[in-house]
Amino acid sequence: MRVLGVDPGLTRCGVGVVEGVPGRPLRLVAVGVIRTPSGDPLHQRLLTIQTELEDWLHDHDPDAIAVERMFARGDVSTIMGTAQASAIPMLAAARRGLPLALHTPSEVKAAVTGNGRADKAQVTSMVMRVLGLDERPTPADAADALALAICQVWRGGAASRLADAVTDNRTTEALDAARRRQPAAPNRWQQAVAAHRASGGSAHPAVAAARRQAVQRGTAR
Repeated sequence: MRVLGVDPGLTRCGVGVVEGVPGRPLRLVAVGVIRTPSGDPLHQRLLTIQTELEDWLHDHDPDAIAVERMFARGDVSTIMGTAQASAIPMLAAARRGLPLALHTPSEVKAAVTGNGRADKAQVTSMVMRVLGLDERPTPADAADALALAICQVWRGGAASRLADAVTDNRTTEALDAARRRQPAAPNRWQQAVAAHRASGGSAHPAVAAARRQAVQRGTAR
């Protein structure tokens, strides 16, 4: 699967696309940062992010989008700006009918490094190792976006396989239940006997034909 990871922010919005499946080496498709000038009006900055993100979606055609989930911080203005920016990839996923995943920073750190309290340097180092990169993705927002995409490929892929297995199991159970509710179909001999009895015992071509076959098989009574 191909995942677009988005580390939302007004000044710098990290974006990264990763491709692969759980249990196999992942591949870096693209990574970058969408920037908006702090002096621009808020609505213009949001439009810039939306326009450039749409270009990323068009160019790389991901199968899913992963966005960092908001969590409490001390700076309210930072929270507001990040929340406003994070709505853009969410709406893009809805418009395109793409699966959307929200991961907290600790979930991403745990998935990529095995430690939910890893620092940014450790996350970046593991991103480089997982994707086989020779250089660090910069700035940190870009590395965080790749980490989000990696997290979704690994965790989202496993969840998808589990969901498919559950669906297959439920389908099998439903078919078995339907078979149990449906009475066994009578064989040709039983059908012919029933028709013979319904006709009051009069001669019936099906009875004779079915009886001859039954005699040949040694099953006539």
